[in-house]
Amino acid sequence: MSVADDRSTARRTVIVIGLVLATVVGLALVWATRRVLVWGLVAAFLAVALKPLVDRLERRVHRRALATLLVFLATFVLLAALGTVIVLPLVDELGRLADRVPELVHDAQAGRGPVGRLLDRLHLLRYAEPGQLRRYGSRLSEPTVGLVRGVAQAVAALVTVVVLAYLMVLEAPRIVATTLRLVGDGPAERLRRIGRDSSRIVTGYLSGNLVISLICGGLTFVVLLLLGVPFAAVIALVVAVFDLIPLVGATLGAIVAAGAGFAKSPTAGAVVLVFFVVYQQVENHLLQPVIMARAVRLNPLTVLVSVLLAAELAGLVGALLAIPAAGVVQVLLREFVPAGRLALGTPADGTGTGTGTIDGVGTIDDDTGPAGGPDPVPRDRPPAGG
Repeated sequence: MSVADDRSTARRTVIVIGLVLATVVGLALVWATRRVLVWGLVAAFLAVALKPLVDRLERRVHRRALATLLVFLATFVLLAALGTVIVLPLVDELGRLADRVPELVHDAQAGRGPVGRLLDRLHLLRYAEPGQLRRYGSRLSEPTVGLVRGVAQAVAALVTVVVLAYLMVLEAPRIVATTLRLVGDGPAERLRRIGRDSSRIVTGYLSGNLVISLICGGLTFVVLLLLGVPFAAVIALVVAVFDLIPLVGATLGAIVAAGAGFAKSPTAGAVVLVFFVVYQQVENHLLQPVIMARAVRLNPLTVLVSVLLAAELAGLVGALLAIPAAGVVQVLLREFVPAGRLALGTPADGTGTGTGTIDGVGTIDDDTGPAGGPDPVPRDRPPAGG
């Protein structure tokens, strides 16, 4: 082997080692900053969702800072109103429960009342003795500290996400203009299409998810009302909020509703459980794929597979962002893969640059023929024989 070959092999080895080390360092950096990255991703998602409202309001007030502030304030007021409607009845019920705790404990220790009879039937009365209860109370201090720490972290995350989203929306025109100037006219038009289509996908996802949650909350309210469960409207609203979470949202809502049902009677609780078992299957395999396919313009199978894979890989955040991420991937494939425009078509809102059509779905570039391939008569030379 010649010296030149040895040098070439050594150079390739060094390059491979460098790429591996760079990859390891990059992955370690991503893992170390994963919490901040998730906050930024959620903030970007929120910013894309609120940006159309800000743009529309800016055309009326002619000041972007004022439009951004008004939209975020309106969103905060709406969320605060929903939280008030949900929290106030729960606080009232918790206060009533706290007033009855001494009586319930005394009855449980004596084997009276529903709790005492249940403990007696299960042979668990010895765990309700005063000494045991004091021991349990002393053990609650450590979980309480962890709960307070978790609440503080959640508040910090919420504030960070809101501030990041606010700044993203406020500075969006400047960031977009600077980026488009840097890339030039040709790529700029493509980036405009990608941004426009991605924004449409996120807003479509939010509207579709809201429709599904309203369906879940409405059906839950009807079931609870027919069963005579107290606070049916508040519980249905809680279920609708939980149902905004794909796949597992209905399960979380079922826990709340079933608990309220069992507090009314065992029969009511069983009926609520059966309802949610049936409804969750219908939502996961019918409502969500079909409605999301129409709102985000994705194939129902793609919607379902994307949510399942993302939930397995990234948990709750992955489930929340799976559908818009799949839509953005489709947009990128349509823009950058040569056969993407033929296979996927373009948005129906006419964001393409051409005048042709693909099955009536949208437009294609002028340099593609009706089948999505090269124009049979290129513009830079006359037809054969002409």
